Formats: sequence, C-alpha cells, structure tokens
Amino acid sequence: MSADNPLYQRHLSSAREATEQQSQDLLEHPSYKLAFADNDFLMQDELRHVRLQLEYLKPQLILEQHQINATVVVFGSARFVSRQQAEQMIAVAQTKLTQQPDAVALQQQLREAQRQLKNSVYYEAAAEFSRLVTQHSKDCPDSSLMIISGGGPGVMEAANKGAYQAGGQSIGLNIVLPHEQKPNPYITSEFCFRFHYFAIRKMHFLQRARALVAFPGGFGTLDELFETLTLLQTGKANTVPVILYDKSFWNRLINFDMLVEEGLVKAEDLELIQFVDTPEQAWQAICDCYQLGQSL
Repeated sequence: MSADNPLYQRHLSSAREATEQQSQDLLEHPSYKLAFADNDFLMQDELRHVRLQLEYLKPQLILEQHQINATVVVFGSARFVSRQQAEQMIAVAQTKLTQQPDAVALQQQLREAQRQLKNSVYYEAAAEFSRLVTQHSKDCPDSSLMIISGGGPGVMEAANKGAYQAGGQSIGLNIVLPHEQKPNPYITSEFCFRFHYFAIRKMHFLQRARALVAFPGGFGTLDELFETLTLLQTGKANTVPVILYDKSFWNRLINFDMLVEEGLVKAEDLELIQFVDTPEQAWQAICDCYQLGQSL
C-alpha cells in the first residue's frame, strides 16, 4: 500500500493514537506511582510499620530542628469551657426559658450551662498554669519548658491559650477521631501535629516530658494518667512530677489509699503523685523538683 494512500495514513494515525493512549494509561496506572506518593499502597496492612515510623518521625524531626527537649504535659477534659463561654450559655438558656418556662429540655439546658460555669474554674486554672510556665520560659530560656497538650478543646485549649497569652509557643498533638477533632486556635502553627495512632501520640507526650499536670477529666485523661504512672512505677520512664489538680476531685474519683491497703500498689508508689489546688501550687511543685528558683 502506498504511503500516500489515505487508508494507509488513517491506519498510521490510529496506530499512533493507540500508542499514545497506551503510554498515557501507563503513566496513570497506580503501579507507576512513586511508592511514597501512592496512598493506596501506603494504607495496606503490610505497610502499617512504615506508617508508624513516619508518624513518629515527622514530629520528632520538627521538634529536634527547633531544639525542643523539655515539655510540660497538660491533660484534662475536652468538655470544659471558659467562664465567658459558660456565662453566655447560661444567658441563652435563661432567655429561652423565659419564653417557654415549662420546657423540660430548656430546664436541662440551663442546668448543663450552670454546671459548665462551675467547671470553668478548671479551664481558667489550666490557662493560668500554662501562662506561668511560659512566662518562666521567656524569662529564663536556659531552663525553658514548653506546654504540650492534646490539641483539642477544653483543658487542652486552655493550656495552649495560656501559653499564647503569655506570648510564647506551645505544642498540640491532635488525634484522628470518629467525630473529627479540630485543633484549637492557640497552638503554635509549626507544632500543630496530627496522629492516627494513639501509641505514637503517647510516645511524643512523654518523650520530652519534665512534668505532667492532670486536671479533672474522663476516660482519655485517666488513660493518659495511669499509663504515665505505670511507666514511672516500672522504671520504663524517667521519674517526673505527676501533679493532680484539685485534690478533692481526685480523692473522690479514685481511692488511692485502698490500693495500698489491698496490697495492689506499694505505699511508695503513691509518692509518684502530688496534689495541688491552685495553678501557683502546680508550678511551684515543678520549680521545687528542678530547683528553678521561681518561688511564688
């Protein structure tokens, strides 16, 4: 067939198009993706160990680059709100009740708002404690300590907020949850991390910790508290102050003395715990431990 024949030219054109399409299909096929850019590949069960390593390394390298090696961990309920927010909740509930005084749901809403106002003392205390820690760090950079929280709302937000209000930096270790958590706005941008694995997040909480302060909280707070105490009790972590805020709350929640009486822990194990009732006492306990010379 002559090269000038129209049928031949159409055949060549179709062959070129087919070849080009095949090349394009190869470029777009998942197998051609770079391994580290292929999410479907990385999310396989067989790659879990790689994901764990990556999740550990990202915060690790960033914190090392910024020479952050001493932190104060703040735990507590994600459900507490600031005094201002609680007062606004009460005002809204009262306004609605004046219009529908017999509405049971609105009565419950008012009681919840009043409870939030009572518990807002923990939010405010966490913010003040973090402010004290951060102010010291600004004044005494050679013994600086950076606040680290779980990155979310409640006491976590208050901790980051206190550092922010003092003009300092703080860390937030967010976690992927079924009901998506978003970072509170007071975390320092370059130290706002997000985790899928609780285990790696916990490692970063304690790896640089010089103290842990636990405000009242629920299952998450208790999980972090008792894991820390177990690591200290068994010598898997260096001894650091574990400070429980509001002695009456913690003694009402947990009968620590009963654990000793039943032989479940040793009496000296309770020496791992200190109770405080003010932000100043919490900071003083850390100062006394490390002889920071910042008496309050």
